[in-house]
Amino acid sequence: MSDDHTRVQEFFTARAADWDSRFPDDGPAYAAAVADLGLRPGDRVLDAGCGTGRALPALRAAVGPSGVVAGLDLTPAMLQAAVRAGRDREGRLLLADVAALPMRSGSLDAVFAAGLIAHLPRPAENLRGMARVVRPQGTLALFHPIGRAALAARQGRRITPEDLRAEDNLGPLLARAGWRMTSHVDQEDRFLALAIRES
Repeated sequence: MSDDHTRVQEFFTARAADWDSRFPDDGPAYAAAVADLGLRPGDRVLDAGCGTGRALPALRAAVGPSGVVAGLDLTPAMLQAAVRAGRDREGRLLLADVAALPMRSGSLDAVFAAGLIAHLPRPAENLRGMARVVRPQGTLALFHPIGRAALAARQGRRITPEDLRAEDNLGPLLARAGWRMTSHVDQEDRFLALAIRES
């Protein structure tokens, strides 16, 4: 396991038990972001870097009982927290790395990724891997329940010009990975970039 993976696992393992209680009011923001993803009943969707599975209930509601929902995370403790919260009833939980997605090419309609991009060791390569598992014209949502400025303030840092989530950086990054960004919202109370898988 690379040092990047070890650091990510250590960071989230230490916080898994009380993760949901630290952010108790994020549910509506997750539901709104899932609604913007435009899922339909019967769709197949992956929550990449699902953590404690906070998006899984909204994803299940969007795709209905005939749809497929999977939540994938690198950190066992986060998936265990998802099970304790009962979110494993909303979709299948997978212990895996987004750098090596265990799905067939073109097998999904959409990928939802909350707070993930900052933790990707090789963003272009990892986003290309997400494109591989999504059908042409399928969708991607890169989400965070607060905007870049609010997140930076919470973490005691400043936004830098190199921030991957900045619109001028993210659009080209997604394009190199096989996605076309269709919208970019960066407000105090939400960050959401939507993209379509190019043919």
